Amino acid sequence: MPTAKTNKTLGLLSLAGLFPYEEKKGEEYMNEKQMEHFCLLLKAWREQLRQEVDRTVHHMQDEAANFPDPVDRAAQEEEFSLELRTRDRERKLIKKIEKTLKRIDEDDFGFCDECGIEIGVRRLEARPTADMCIDCKTMAEIKEKQLQG
Repeated sequence: MPTAKTNKTLGLLSLAGLFPYEEKKGEEYMNEKQMEHFCLLLKAWREQLRQEVDRTVHHMQDEAANFPDPVDRAAQEEEFSLELRTRDRERKLIKKIEKTLKRIDEDDFGFCDECGIEIGVRRLEARPTADMCIDCKTMAEIKEKQLQG
């Protein structure tokens, strides 16, 4: 299992230079260090998303042009449309991050909303906004598929 030192040597830095949390044997789940780690991770992620929003606004302002050629105008409108769709998804993700940070403040982070068991540090590293354990999430996705078709 790679350590933080090995990760640094290999250049495998996580978001904002934060390494994945390495649990110690016998460590209490969702202790203060783990909560602090995920809080920092979520805040860095939120900041990165906000910077992307700012970049998009500046890009659209700088690149906006009234092209006389309809094909050029359509290409630009399509590009802007894709960017705006991406930013809308990120806006929703920022809301989810805010909700998760609130759960950390309320000391309700890291446990499944459905069954109450531990979500797990490794799952939370992969998806810090997860609010269901893998089993409950799998079941929810199966039910969703059944309802759709």
